[in-house]
Amino acid sequence: MAIYALGSDEPTISGDAFIHPDCTIIGNVHIGSYSSIWPQAVLRGDDGPIYIGERSSIQDGTVLHTIEESPTTVGNNCTIGHIVHLEGCRIEDNALVGNGSVVLHRVIVRSWALVGANAVVTNDTEVPSGALALGIPAKIRPDAASREMIRTSAEAYLNRVDFYRKNLRRID
Repeated sequence: MAIYALGSDEPTISGDAFIHPDCTIIGNVHIGSYSSIWPQAVLRGDDGPIYIGERSSIQDGTVLHTIEESPTTVGNNCTIGHIVHLEGCRIEDNALVGNGSVVLHRVIVRSWALVGANAVVTNDTEVPSGALALGIPAKIRPDAASREMIRTSAEAYLNRVDFYRKNLRRID
């Protein structure tokens, strides 16, 4: 795996997190217990900190970056889908950001909210608890998110952590 210090900033990663060997983690990045970082994900904490809570997944090809005035924060029990871009935003506990989405500066995705696949959530938007954000730019649909979908998505990746830790092996 590619884990780099940048100047005096070194990543801090819980010993029981799963970090796939083909991801990249740079600088001021903090990853909590049982969280998982999947292939080709890039977490680049150079302009400010990136915080990943506990039991959250950052899936394949996702990019997390930050801006000087706003860290990028992902809470506990979150699912960040494939090929997502998060930058200078806050994803609260128990939220889901769908595949291919872009969530930009100072956005807050509240607990139990869902950003739909390929949505673009523009600067300074708040996605309320229980809401669904869809489209480009994202439009908010109050009380449309499925708690069950959010919960089962987070659990599915939590279950993969131990399976991958025990069974992943490079063969070439």
